[in-house]
Amino acid sequence: MAKPRNPRHGSMQFWPRKRSKRAYAKVRSYANSNEKNILGFAGYKVGMTHLLIKSTRPNSMTQGESIFRPVTIIECPSLKVAAIKFYKRTAYGLKAVSQILTKNLDKNLKRKMLMPKKETKQKEPESYDELRLLVYTQPSLTGIGKKKPEIFETAIGGTKEEQLAYAKEKLGKEIIATEILKPGQLVDAHSITKGKGFQGVIKRFGVSLKSHKSEKKKRSTGNLGPWIQSAMWRVAQPGQMGYHLRTDYNKLIIKISDKPEGINPKSGFKHYGIVKNSYILVKGSIQGPAKRLIRLNYAIRPHKRKHSETFEIEHINTQK
Repeated sequence: MAKPRNPRHGSMQFWPRKRSKRAYAKVRSYANSNEKNILGFAGYKVGMTHLLIKSTRPNSMTQGESIFRPVTIIECPSLKVAAIKFYKRTAYGLKAVSQILTKNLDKNLKRKMLMPKKETKQKEPESYDELRLLVYTQPSLTGIGKKKPEIFETAIGGTKEEQLAYAKEKLGKEIIATEILKPGQLVDAHSITKGKGFQGVIKRFGVSLKSHKSEKKKRSTGNLGPWIQSAMWRVAQPGQMGYHLRTDYNKLIIKISDKPEGINPKSGFKHYGIVKNSYILVKGSIQGPAKRLIRLNYAIRPHKRKHSETFEIEHINTQK
């Protein structure tokens, strides 16, 4: 009797499975917020550790006990605002109509973009539908060994008048993580996953190994038919695995601190080094290797939890 097989594995939600264009994420939609600030922050993934937290959730079987919590550490040097960008809505999406560029740009920014050679008169347009802040990171403040910053746009909360006033106030200045995020907040983590190169169907889609008595191949999907020119896209095929843009929804921020000595092990973190700036502890794991930029934005579809959690941290593991 033939052995039943089911070669269709792996989610078809993400397609095509190809490499990302750049090493940090592009965010296409933002949460609705009335807060007068930017709707997210960014930092570099350090690694993982664990905490012991005293359970304070009411009616819980573990109330008053110490709970093990794995957390991801994200180092967050301050962001700098490079420009204000104005957009008009069209039938084909948002179209940029104008921008106001700050005068005091960092010298490291020339590694990423063409710097203006002379000052030009810039003013806000008479009419616009949306505005965004163009911000850039400062990796030179960390110990990851690079100077070239990442530059990306981020939305602002509040009314149009509040957004414009906030943007003008922050133009050319720094924004720190504690101004934007707070413990107990739900965020969406946008980043590029760890790249694994060209892989076969067994590793890429989880297809079962065929019998050792099968003809020729064991690590394949089998015969795709005679004289076949091209297989259907649903058939598991070898190809690129990893280095994809992914979003992890509703990640819980456990702690934000500007005292890195409370998290650093004596020998530093593997593949990263020493944390020198403010850091965020996020519950669970986040996609991507160490040193990769993680964008933490306000949750676009926050989970309605029955009980609000408060965290009483008893111990942070710093042994490596």
